[in-house]
Amino acid sequence: MHTFIKQKALETGFDACGIAKAEALESDALFLKQWLQKGMHGEMKYLERNFEKRTNPQVLVPETKSVVVVLLNYYTEKNQPAGSPQIARYAHSETDYHTVMKSMLAKLETAIVTKYGAEVINHNFQHSFVDSAPILERRWAQRAGLGWIGKHTQLIAPAIGSYCFIGVLLLNKELEYDTQMPDRCGKCTRCIDACPTNALNGRSLDARKCISYQTIENKKPVADEIRSKLSGCVLGCDICADVCPWNNKWAKPHHNSLLKPVEVIYSYKKEDWAALTKEDFGIQFKNSAIKRAGYEKLKENIMISGTNL
Repeated sequence: MHTFIKQKALETGFDACGIAKAEALESDALFLKQWLQKGMHGEMKYLERNFEKRTNPQVLVPETKSVVVVLLNYYTEKNQPAGSPQIARYAHSETDYHTVMKSMLAKLETAIVTKYGAEVINHNFQHSFVDSAPILERRWAQRAGLGWIGKHTQLIAPAIGSYCFIGVLLLNKELEYDTQMPDRCGKCTRCIDACPTNALNGRSLDARKCISYQTIENKKPVADEIRSKLSGCVLGCDICADVCPWNNKWAKPHHNSLLKPVEVIYSYKKEDWAALTKEDFGIQFKNSAIKRAGYEKLKENIMISGTNL
């Protein structure tokens, strides 16, 4: 079953698949509790809820025994025009990655159920996840032997890099498990050194200082102390990933037609973004992850970053 799941994951279009034993993440629970107590999550209050579920998949979905983790490369070599407001690569596709990943996970689940029966999944609970539940996807990816969590707090898959989406499928059947991958960042601190806001310390991320948090998750205007350090970013930030040697070595453009880019991202210049109307926003980005941020938030970020482009 272990081999079948991995083979089907690749046939479905995922770039990698690993399987880990479901159990409580005790060390992560302790770290998360201390991180939350320090207020490093900013206004992301949802992280304070469902704490036990977040650190134990067997609480999230009863009877869970195995955590299947898949990766999907989203890297693109295309760059936006110099001096234009920068959109993080994860949001370049016409279709929101949540939609793409959920559709692909559903196909993988169907293949598993068809082969091994419906009883391998607890259908009374949501059991397939893409940023949609209290589960530590990156840690499970590491436990499933797919990579390690770098000093920029992103998963680094050695044959892919860190530009990858993570999906999780919980099964209530014991399987053969992959070996957890050790940290391979060594003494490198390029991501830490490159972060304009000093949000990274090599062990964790202070979301309050993170450009991605400030331009997406934070529903308030970008904090005053961050505005001059946005480095042109208006929706997300790839700075720490762009300097990572593992990305420089391994990141290759994806060839997934479901992640076809919104072409205007590569043609819009500063003045085009400034002139973007709500109607045009709705047309150009109607199915993309950019729309999740909202027109008002995007335009506000563009205005704030304008003097620093």
